[in-house]
Amino acid sequence: MSESGLPRHGRRSAVQPLNDAVRQRSALPDASTDISMATPVPLPLRPRDAARRARQRVEVARPELFAALPAAPAERGRRRAAAVATQRSSLTSLTSLTSPKVLQRTGIGLAAASLALAVLIPSAGASIAPASSTTPMAQSGSGPVSADPGVELSFSRPNSTSSMDPDGKLHQALSVSAAKVAPAAAKGSLSAPLTKLVPSSPFGYRVNPLTGAMGELHTGQDFAIACGTDVYAAAGGTVTFAGWHSGGGGNRVVVDHGNGLSTSYNHNSSLLVKVGQKVERGDKVALSGTTGASTGCHLHFEVMINDKTVDPMGWL
Repeated sequence: MSESGLPRHGRRSAVQPLNDAVRQRSALPDASTDISMATPVPLPLRPRDAARRARQRVEVARPELFAALPAAPAERGRRRAAAVATQRSSLTSLTSLTSPKVLQRTGIGLAAASLALAVLIPSAGASIAPASSTTPMAQSGSGPVSADPGVELSFSRPNSTSSMDPDGKLHQALSVSAAKVAPAAAKGSLSAPLTKLVPSSPFGYRVNPLTGAMGELHTGQDFAIACGTDVYAAAGGTVTFAGWHSGGGGNRVVVDHGNGLSTSYNHNSSLLVKVGQKVERGDKVALSGTTGASTGCHLHFEVMINDKTVDPMGWL
């Protein structure tokens, strides 16, 4: 194939590199010429490579010429794809918000909120205004609520004694049988039978002060007090005994507090109650004395559970 038969357009043919090499070889100096001093001949570039290098040289030398030029096709394609993705996400969000299920749930939530507001604010005429620095409190349609600062507030707790229920703690302790009441629950459930307690002879075994017998059980707690002093009921109940006690208690009063618990008051000079009478905590039941098996004025106080005496100090 001759060079004249090759096409003159399009990509370079296979023969073109050979012709270029022949031209370059003919341009080289002869053998007598110093090869080191010869100027190297650069290889020719393809037209698109030469254009790209020329554009790069111009961009480096004059960057302001390319600042206002439109973006490259690839950059324009990326921007267009990003805009389409944004539009699709917006349409998806709008579609999800306007779907029947979402609208139904939104309607149910708004209805529940309206019902809650109607319950909390029953008066339609009431207005809610935010508190400001000029008004001490928010005004409503019903007007401000005021209270007398001198009013006394009382709170009754089931495990304590109050003016409304003085036997509150005792009633709580006696919710079960008195024999099953724990010491912590029993402590403090009975009031003092005297205004001032001065313990003398405790509950337990001792020497009998009258006979001198050893190992006698002292069935109560003695409190030293002058004769004729008021004796009070330790808790509310019913008087089951009021009279002379032949076992040495002298003038004796017994009050039944229910559920197996009762108290007795002994050696009194006189009795102020009768059998079957209802008494409250703190009511006078007798006057102290030294009747019966006694060596002096004092009160012999007993606590009985199912008619069996226990240490009274565990209940006072």
